Amino acid sequence: MAACCLPGPRARARLKLFLALSRTPHGLLDMATPLALAFLWLGRLPSPGVLLLGMFTAFAGYTAVYALNDLADYRTDRDNFRDAPPDDTGFLDAVYARHPMAQGLLTLREGMLWAVGWGVAALIGAYLLNPACAALLVLGCLLEVAYCKLLRVSHLRALVNGVVKTLGGVAAVLAVDAQAPSWFLALAFCALFAWEVGGQNIPADWFDLDLDRRQGARTMPLVLGLERAARLSLFCLGAALGLTALLLALAPAGLPWWLVLAATAVNARLLLLPAWEQTQCLDRGGAM
Repeated sequence: MAACCLPGPRARARLKLFLALSRTPHGLLDMATPLALAFLWLGRLPSPGVLLLGMFTAFAGYTAVYALNDLADYRTDRDNFRDAPPDDTGFLDAVYARHPMAQGLLTLREGMLWAVGWGVAALIGAYLLNPACAALLVLGCLLEVAYCKLLRVSHLRALVNGVVKTLGGVAAVLAVDAQAPSWFLALAFCALFAWEVGGQNIPADWFDLDLDRRQGARTMPLVLGLERAARLSLFCLGAALGLTALLLALAPAGLPWWLVLAATAVNARLLLLPAWEQTQCLDRGGAM
């Protein structure tokens, strides 16, 4: 009888397309950031009610914003697939399907309903946690659209994307403590910003190098050149490493020194080593 309640293969396949629209595997990884920052500030998990509402709101927010990205880039992505489907082998955002609306697997109306539904849910949850969180969500949505529209305008749009990716973590701290000091918020913002630019934006644009060149995009690798972009990525990740170590050391959670040191060593291995190798091997196939 329980088996009758389970969705069939067709329904599961449809659900995967909507999850692909929101890049859910990527979004689930992003959710770790607000949870970690809330813990670092409080030194413990928040109350069960705040924790559950916060996790739902974070999921809804990332789901809505990633879908919004595909909505804003719909025409560009559609033209790309029509001209020559990109090679997405090994790309996290293509686990289910990359840009399902652009491929015609979902309609524009379905994508809009999905994004609006999750967006409204996220906005309500954020407001219940702290009205400031709702304001940050709206700001993030506006900046995400601006980021997409700057594709052929300026490579500095990467900085806009860096801001967008920091807002979830900042909002999480404000959700558990509306009086959190500016120094902690600023330190978290800078650490996440450096990580996003050096660890996600530049490598992702490197992956799409041929596609971006074909569509006349202005990205860091194309405008700065591969060598300078790789060095900028290394610099940003070095800054992220140092700022994160400082954040862990100064956080009210009171982490022991050996744990801060161990975390910093692991971050150095996972972040700096690949970035250094990237500067030594300027080849798209070796992109992080």
